[in-house]
Amino acid sequence: MPGRDSRPLVVHVIHRLAVGGLENGLVNLLNGLPEAEFRHAIVCIEDSTDFRARIRRTDVEVFEMLRGRVGVRRMRSELFRLFRRLRPDILHTRNLSALDALLPARVAGVTRCVHGEHGRDANDPHGENRKLIWLRRLHRPLVSHYITVSKDLESYLQRKVKVPPSRITQIYNGVDTARFSPDGERFPDLMPPAFGPENRVLIGTVGRLDAVKDQASLVKAAALLLARRPDLRTVLRVAVVGNGPLMGDLQALAEGSGIGDLVRFPGALDRVPDALRSLDVFVLPSLSEGISNTILEAMATGLPVVATAVGGNVELVDDGVSGRLYGSGDAARLSTLLEGYVDDTTLRRGHGAAARQAALARFSMQAMMNGYAGVYRALMAR
Repeated sequence: MPGRDSRPLVVHVIHRLAVGGLENGLVNLLNGLPEAEFRHAIVCIEDSTDFRARIRRTDVEVFEMLRGRVGVRRMRSELFRLFRRLRPDILHTRNLSALDALLPARVAGVTRCVHGEHGRDANDPHGENRKLIWLRRLHRPLVSHYITVSKDLESYLQRKVKVPPSRITQIYNGVDTARFSPDGERFPDLMPPAFGPENRVLIGTVGRLDAVKDQASLVKAAALLLARRPDLRTVLRVAVVGNGPLMGDLQALAEGSGIGDLVRFPGALDRVPDALRSLDVFVLPSLSEGISNTILEAMATGLPVVATAVGGNVELVDDGVSGRLYGSGDAARLSTLLEGYVDDTTLRRGHGAAARQAALARFSMQAMMNGYAGVYRALMAR
């Protein structure tokens, strides 16, 4: 009978395996960590989608707990039995939903538990909800070590959750600078004939159409700019890429603002690198962020980035060098910043080149892999 695989098993617990920044980072991690050194499994508190097909390794099992269907109590019992069977060497939970897995894992005998903070929910964008703070504190004794994707979240854990600095490692997300680069194909449907020709400036964003992403501010900013500068109606175009519950509201906002013919909603796209290469300026108007993968991807593509000064955005965008920062929800300020980019080709190219250089120098995929592997190795050495 063959012996047990000697490679440490890391079981990753997330809310749901679907399109998203956290999930994309997990897939990148599993595809990039040395296959000869670590085994992996994924536990979804809810379920998974065909996004799991992006995992290149064939030995990664995905388990669905379906909490919303079976209830919390039954899910915890099933988690306990699963962990007893899998015997993970390391449990790695991510964000609030996955905290439910910590107690079943500890009772099942898992001694090394990592918890990752990747951002905040729309209903608590600044992390001030006392109930959620105490929920994190309640689970703190069950966590061996924390990983945060930004210095902002690292500071939050120290100040609000009272986690000692020695138990926190901050690791920036990495970006595939070869896949996301200025050179390559564009996405023709993102800039159809009505949106061309080459003298048009296409400003866009990519992400789930949800309240926390606040794509409405981008639509409002474009409307304000065009009301102030009607001459730009032949120049400015906007693309809002993604699907989500606010699709209809955003389309109605564009129509009601008189710019429905200038704003494009292509839905979710598989060819995100090609879509980014079709843009001239990238905007992230989120109300809250951890470390945005889409910002990193836009930077790697050589785009100037206009983003809200929230969370980890201020750690990625060098204001006035690789893009611009502004206060969340301030559509008037955003319209002014966009006007500067529409009017000045040299500014767009200069900030885009600086963004690409920063992605290459500071946010490589290898640096992220080294960081996570270092935490896992240190835990295994205890």
